Amino acid sequence: MNGPHDMGGFQGFGPVMPEADEPVWHHDWEPRAFALVLAMGMTGSWNIDQARHARERLAPVSYWSSSYYEMRHYALVLQLIELGLITAMEEETGRQAVLPKPVKRVATAEMIPAILSSGSPYGRPSNTAAAFGVGEKVRTLNINPAGHTRLPRYARGHVGEIVTIHGCHAFPDSNAKGEGEDPQWLYTVRFTAKELWGKDAPDSVCLDLWEPYLEVFT
Repeated sequence: MNGPHDMGGFQGFGPVMPEADEPVWHHDWEPRAFALVLAMGMTGSWNIDQARHARERLAPVSYWSSSYYEMRHYALVLQLIELGLITAMEEETGRQAVLPKPVKRVATAEMIPAILSSGSPYGRPSNTAAAFGVGEKVRTLNINPAGHTRLPRYARGHVGEIVTIHGCHAFPDSNAKGEGEDPQWLYTVRFTAKELWGKDAPDSVCLDLWEPYLEVFT
């Protein structure tokens, strides 16, 4: 979707100001908020693409004015309410008002190191051949989907070159809708700065893009 998260190429937000020697946490509440996000993600109530789409669906003013951990917290609350795991009144008061719903699994403290170190690989087997090869020129589709997509606006309708084939991976666009993983071939595509931004510069941008985003360039 064309949400507040898709800021590549946007102007008017000012320069990025890196923080020297930035600490892991700026406030005491941040590790607790992040732990809640991880703990609820481990219940299996949603997949990673649904979690990303929740963050994208935050109101632009809320998204742009929130810190990293605030944004993730607000998206978590949105998902919990949508799935009926909490009510809006419970979120507002901080007190339980209805009986809790069961979840698929609960991660204990002892399980966390192994879970975080192994991650959740989304590579999947395929019985189809890749449509494109390394070195091939492709054009991205010019789409404006209502749901989740990993094809950023600034790269739509542009020509790039396949530089890596990563195999098949869960397709975010369908996975975020709860319509299944629908594994698709995943490629790294390199775009020149001139192609994307109209600038005569030696720079390039590489994006990992799924096969349904691409078409043959002739």
